[in-house]
Amino acid sequence: MDYEKDRIIDEIIDLIIDLLKEKKYIQARSELLNLNPVDIAEILEEVINALGVETAVILFRTLPKDMSVEVFSFLKSEQQVSIINVITDKEIHYIIGELAFDDMIDVLEELPANIVDKILANSTKEKRKQINTFLNYPENSAGSLMTPDYISLRKDMTVGEALAYIKKEGMDSETVYTCYVKDVGRKLYGIVSLRTMVISDDDVPIEDILERDFVSVNVLDDQEYVSNIFKRYGFLAIPVVDNENRLVGIITVDDILDIIDEETTEDFQKMAGLQATTEEYLYTSVWRHVKNRFPWLLFLMVSLMVTGLIITQFEELLSKVISLVSYLPLLMGTGGNSGSQSATLIVRGLALGDIDSKDSWKVLWKEVRVSFIIGVLLSILNFVKIMILDGEGIFIAATVCLSMLIVIVVAKTIGGMLPMIAKRLNIDPALMASPMIASLIDMITVITYFLLAMLILGI
Repeated sequence: MDYEKDRIIDEIIDLIIDLLKEKKYIQARSELLNLNPVDIAEILEEVINALGVETAVILFRTLPKDMSVEVFSFLKSEQQVSIINVITDKEIHYIIGELAFDDMIDVLEELPANIVDKILANSTKEKRKQINTFLNYPENSAGSLMTPDYISLRKDMTVGEALAYIKKEGMDSETVYTCYVKDVGRKLYGIVSLRTMVISDDDVPIEDILERDFVSVNVLDDQEYVSNIFKRYGFLAIPVVDNENRLVGIITVDDILDIIDEETTEDFQKMAGLQATTEEYLYTSVWRHVKNRFPWLLFLMVSLMVTGLIITQFEELLSKVISLVSYLPLLMGTGGNSGSQSATLIVRGLALGDIDSKDSWKVLWKEVRVSFIIGVLLSILNFVKIMILDGEGIFIAATVCLSMLIVIVVAKTIGGMLPMIAKRLNIDPALMASPMIASLIDMITVITYFLLAMLILGI
């Protein structure tokens, strides 16, 4: 189904681009009006890439005003800024004014300072103060994600009064499914769901049906912590309070989905030995890619140099038993893969909240058992292969297979424990993934292998 829809969208993109090349803007507009705003945003992005932002803006201006605002909210920040730089000040003010507050803040954060100043200068004093407050929250904090557009009730209201208020103010709110009840001084007193109010009698006091046992986040809480709260409890929205428990906004699930994607992408980047970035691949410059990749590759190259130096210390051993060399890549590869397997599972478990730093001993015990069984099985298979297919002696086979068992146990133990240690030290566990684990295991493999060879072979 998704494949079929993607194929249809691709065909429409080709059609729109062909129509725009022929300057048939009205016909292109007619094609767009039959689509969802999300799909229109995707098409506009392709038009920008293929024909330039000026052509895309001509098409964008043909859309009905209410639709153009919705489409704009679904564009990526790079395209939003590109369009803002081309359209008129009047159009900018209209779009910014019609966007949901949290979307507006996201756009303003990306705009040049002179354009933001112009927008603020034309805003009301109250709106300007509110915008400046939100823009001053740390970039990755709950405060930067929240919106002030929520339903706020008084605890002395009745259900009938509350429902009448929701009917009046609901269209300007991010969500009406959960309402927030304030006490004196704007302090969050409780929450009440729309479902509870609808099935209650109109004369029932809100205070009698609200929930006091609720979960909230602080404005300065990190976005990753907030996303974990959403995943753990399955919320549609969560209240955001300041240090004095005053309600200052809410975060909705549609905003947190983007953050979950960002955090997952960041973890994968770190696990691949890259500096984390939220920029899309095609919109990241060559030099930015170099900057993101070079430091880790340099570090890994130096670690491999150290491994090479260790190998040179055993040249005499290698010269006497040359067949040992052929099994070194096998051991190093197996060790690195084993450590990376464990590290990936533990990093992901920590990210999802399935594992906590206090579970270190449980992780250690499990990894030791898993690695021992895997090590024994692989060692038996290799023992048979070395003896029968390679025709080597029993001492060479024993050296390789015993080394493999030890390396797998050590690699999986290290791969499982390093992310746990990083978590305890408040370091991102993703940093302890594949490249670092593989480099560390390579060194351990070489030392273990050659020391066992000297011991077993008596050299």
